[in-house]
Amino acid sequence: MSLMRNRWVQVLAGVATLLAASLALGASLPLPAEGDLVGDYAEIAATREDTLIDIARRSSLGYEEVVNANPGVDPWLPGEGTVVRLPLRRVLPDAPREGIVVNLPEHRLYYYPPAKPGEPRVVVTYPVSVGKMDWSTPLGLTKVASKIKDPPWYPPESVRAEHAAHGDMLPKMIPAGPDNPLGLFAMRLAIPGGSYLIHGTNKPAGVGMQVTHGCMRLYPEHIEELFKMVAVDTPVRLVNQPHKVGWSEGQLYVEVHPPLEATSSAVIEPDRSSLARLVANAVRLRPAPVLWARAETAFEQAQGIPVAVTEVSGTALASR
Repeated sequence: MSLMRNRWVQVLAGVATLLAASLALGASLPLPAEGDLVGDYAEIAATREDTLIDIARRSSLGYEEVVNANPGVDPWLPGEGTVVRLPLRRVLPDAPREGIVVNLPEHRLYYYPPAKPGEPRVVVTYPVSVGKMDWSTPLGLTKVASKIKDPPWYPPESVRAEHAAHGDMLPKMIPAGPDNPLGLFAMRLAIPGGSYLIHGTNKPAGVGMQVTHGCMRLYPEHIEELFKMVAVDTPVRLVNQPHKVGWSEGQLYVEVHPPLEATSSAVIEPDRSSLARLVANAVRLRPAPVLWARAETAFEQAQGIPVAVTEVSGTALASR
């Protein structure tokens, strides 16, 4: 069996030998006093044994994030010494900076803990998986309704029917344990008409993809950390923002992600006009010359990396 095949089997089986000490917890980043960007640009050299999934998990990133940021790099065998870009700098979503915000096309959750007296505010951020095509994650404002440790899983009948169609007969209840796809921690959302959770997983290789039945799935180490911090009744905002714009040190940045797939028979095409409107509205309030060619390149590449699209003092600054 080839090395690539060995890697494929290990990843999909969720048995990659990652030491617990090497797994990255969520990035806790100070909120800027002014502006909308957090985090810093980074890169790392791959080792001979690495896959992009290994690197993503160690860096608190998801699969789509690291693949989009590294076009042309083999996800399974990047190769020893290959420089891998880590998209750790990001524009905050356009939403109130309180509670939990999940930006679905970004495959990322942001948690804004309550301010502590005398301490600067922070945001803690994690990669997540979201609802696939016909099982989309709903949008809007909700809250954490309850928290469950060692949750049993009661697959909805629609999910059991889907699995049965592929010869996989699910029981009506799967108890807590290594075979439970909810992992060890879950937080139920107060969304009417369905059972939507923020939970862990027994298959961490799928974190950061559009693969769930509507829930939001985190790495086991991340959901344990988040579970301890978040209280019942914490507000949760679910947004769909493939294009984000934000200011930092007098420059406007754009961050572009591929749009979510809509259904199994339709794909939402990227929308240039949406990004153009966001940029135009931003400079209407804070006039600055726009480098439209740079915005167009960011749109075409959709790498999820903030790109500066305005000039400062007549000089175009390089993307940071």
